[in-house]
Order: sequence, then structure tokens, then C-alpha cells
Amino acid sequence: MFYASLFMDYLKNYMKTRMTYRSDFWVEVISDLLFQGVNLFFILVVFLHTDMLGGWTQAQVLFIYGFFMVPYGIFGCFFNLWGFAERYLVKGEMDRVLTRPAYNLVQLMLENMDPASLMGSVAGLVIMGATWPYLGVDLSWYDPLVFVLLVASSVLIYGGVYIGLTSISFFVDAPTGILPLIWNIQNYGRYPVNVYNKTMTVLLTWILPFAFVGFYPASYFLDRANWGGMALLTPVVGIAFCALGLSVWNFGVRRYRGAGS
Repeated sequence: MFYASLFMDYLKNYMKTRMTYRSDFWVEVISDLLFQGVNLFFILVVFLHTDMLGGWTQAQVLFIYGFFMVPYGIFGCFFNLWGFAERYLVKGEMDRVLTRPAYNLVQLMLENMDPASLMGSVAGLVIMGATWPYLGVDLSWYDPLVFVLLVASSVLIYGGVYIGLTSISFFVDAPTGILPLIWNIQNYGRYPVNVYNKTMTVLLTWILPFAFVGFYPASYFLDRANWGGMALLTPVVGIAFCALGLSVWNFGVRRYRGAGS
């Protein structure tokens, strides 16, 4: 209840701030949607030259892309930690965070949350809904529950990877530049892994498991016989990487000694 009330307080403050400059809010929303629209347009252009991509139809690839957008939008809302090193370590705001009773990472997530990113999740759901009639698959009564579980697990994967990478800032004095690289790699998770070579497939499955935020969980609904087993590993991978990321984060916080003078 404490964290729920804290979330509501931060959300109210966010809405008051954003509604003061409403045009900026809507520009951000439209910009995000246009960015996703460009990616969607790229997929459509690809299928102007081929009927199948790695054995997957246009409707199936669009469905995978739509699924990818759902956890990504949630991740963008609650794990907006891109400027962590500059704001909290260099400028010393981490000292303020650590003097408060709430868990430090939760405070950071709430201070930097960006609900406008959730529009990407809505767009993803729309894409999934629009492609569903062309997939030729049936929906079981428990599939919506599985969908929620897979989306939540995908968010944990995102969170675990980026929390762990953000924690590097506790150990180095200069920005590593690794986050933009990882951000680019994550986008490969929105396509079927069987279109990549073996090295890339292993990377996206077991090292930086971004295939579990798009392709594998989405394939549960598309080709359960061949890919259902990998799809159901998504919760396991999510818990493992989230636990790893939190462990590195907590170790970094214990190592932190303040911004100094």
C-alpha cells in the first residue's frame, strides 16, 4: 500500500506537470508513434518484395512486432534511467534518494516514469488485433492470461538487462556508451530469430535475451507446436535476468560513497 500510494502521488505530479505544457506532451506521444510507424513501414516494404520472411507471413511478422511494442512501452514508462549517471551520480542526487525510506530503485523509477510511452503499448495491441483475423489460429480461454504473463516476463527481461547495465555507472567514472549499443541490439527481438545466423540467434536468446521480449512469446500464439516450449521459458528468463540486474544494482549501491565535493 505504501508503494501504491507513492506511485499515485508521483503520477499526479507527473500529470500536473505535463498538463501545464500539454503541447509538449502530445508532441512526445506523436513522435513516439511516428517512430514506431517508420518501423512498421519498413516491415511492409520488405513484404513488397517477398511473401515469406524466414517461413513467416506478413501477418505473423506484424503480430510479432505488435507484441514487441507492448512490453517495450511498459518498459519505457517505468525504466526511464537513461540519464542516471549524469543526474544522480555526477550531480549528486543519489545522496538525496538514499536518505529516503522507499527502496532507492523504486524512487528512481517513479521520478523518471514516462506514461506517454504507454501509447506504444496501445499501438502494439492495435496491431496485434488487426492482424489476428489473418493468422488462422484459435484463441483458448486461458490465452489472455498467458499473454499477460508473457508480457510481464518480457518487461522483467528489459528491466533486468538495463538495470544491470545502468549499474555499471557505480563502478566507472566515465560513460561507457554501452546503453545505445544495447538499445540497437534489442530491436532485433522484433523479428523471427530464424532469419539471423547462429551467432546472432545465440546472442538474442541466451546472452542479451531480447528474442524473449518479442519473437519467442509472440510465437506461442502463432506456432505453439514448434515454438511453444521456448515461449514458456520467457518467465524463467525474466526472473533470472531481473534477479541478476537487481543483484548488480544493490552491489553498486552498497559500493556508492556519495558524490563528494
